[in-house]
Amino acid sequence: MKKSFLYFICSVSAMGGLLFGYDWVVIGGAKPFYEEFFGIAADPMMQGVAMSTALVGCLIGAMVAGALADRYGRKPLLITAAVLFTVSAIATGLFNDFILFNIARFIGGIGIGVASALSPMYIAEVSPANIRGRLVSLNQMTIVLGILAAQVVNMLLARDTGDAANMAWNLEWGWRWMFWAETVPAALFLLMAFFIPESPVFLQLKNTAVASQQTKQEAGLGELFQHKYSKVLVLGLVIAVFQQWCGTNVIFNYAQEIFVSAGYNVDGMFINIVITGIANVVFTVVALYTVEKWGRRTLMLIGASGLGLIYLTLGTCYHFGVTGVFMVVLVVAAISCYAMTLGPVTWVLLSEIFPDRVRGVAMATCTFALWVGCCTLTFTFPSMNAALGSSGSFWIYSGICLCAFIYLLRTCPETKGKSLTELEKELTR
Repeated sequence: MKKSFLYFICSVSAMGGLLFGYDWVVIGGAKPFYEEFFGIAADPMMQGVAMSTALVGCLIGAMVAGALADRYGRKPLLITAAVLFTVSAIATGLFNDFILFNIARFIGGIGIGVASALSPMYIAEVSPANIRGRLVSLNQMTIVLGILAAQVVNMLLARDTGDAANMAWNLEWGWRWMFWAETVPAALFLLMAFFIPESPVFLQLKNTAVASQQTKQEAGLGELFQHKYSKVLVLGLVIAVFQQWCGTNVIFNYAQEIFVSAGYNVDGMFINIVITGIANVVFTVVALYTVEKWGRRTLMLIGASGLGLIYLTLGTCYHFGVTGVFMVVLVVAAISCYAMTLGPVTWVLLSEIFPDRVRGVAMATCTFALWVGCCTLTFTFPSMNAALGSSGSFWIYSGICLCAFIYLLRTCPETKGKSLTELEKELTR
């Protein structure tokens, strides 16, 4: 396969990550406006529902992605995800009813769940071992570009909240256009997905099944939960959940509360959100180069320990009422640390550590666990933040990072430079 074509098909697959990032974060910028529109600004429970509906869809999408990908192929599932993204982008901004709004978000969430499981897996299966980590990290790169795109779109569409006419526009139309803007990349992804080939790993598994006259080519959960896969499965589940429970993603989803607590108004909040998005992109680029040089294990340990220390400091500053630019520096430091470590490396490891036979169902299972972690994190933050304050919340995240560091130090393998076949023999013996 020519390198130019390899980069093309990996970039197309990674567009699932771009839409994943945009759809995931756009709601944070729309939040102050749709909450007023739907009358839930003073209802933390309904706020949690609105923020978590897409994540429930993620659970469903991730749960079915593996089995469907093993039965029908990786390519058809990527096309399906593109359709779901497109439908959700249009419908979310269209509806005036809170229930229908959440249904549209749920549909988009299914697309996120499918794309988050399939995009890195597809890239890993078409990539040579010596650049596999970098190419899979490309998926994380498009995720953070999608996040930044959502942050910039939100900032550009949100008009001056100090003017009554502008605020009225924000409440009626601004939040709608934030969601509608996703239609353009979603339609482009849908078109380009028809031009990528099927994964060679899937084709090999399919041909093997036909040659041996098996009646069922896909592996199921029963096979995944066999003893020989137990250690690697537990490792994958812990890595997936930790990527969410480390707490960084609440900065994207609840940026309003975090920056307001640090002393900023809504307009200042949007500027700071874009600053964090730029840092996210810059340090993901750093990860593209370090993932093959420093290795997956080293980066995971740096991420767990670095975030633990930053959150400890951030929580202490909130406790003593520190406000202003220093708080933004700490938040940017947390985003930067996450972007060059846990963000991309989690997807790289998950796409590498499982054998070909069970990779589809294993990726789906771990991605499902990841979205369970994300859903519980997102749903509980408003109530936890109200009960414990920002200081208590970030101290809890610091403790989680410390526990994860100890676990990863003892169990996380190094996978750089090894073929998927070599890793299968090493990790399942």
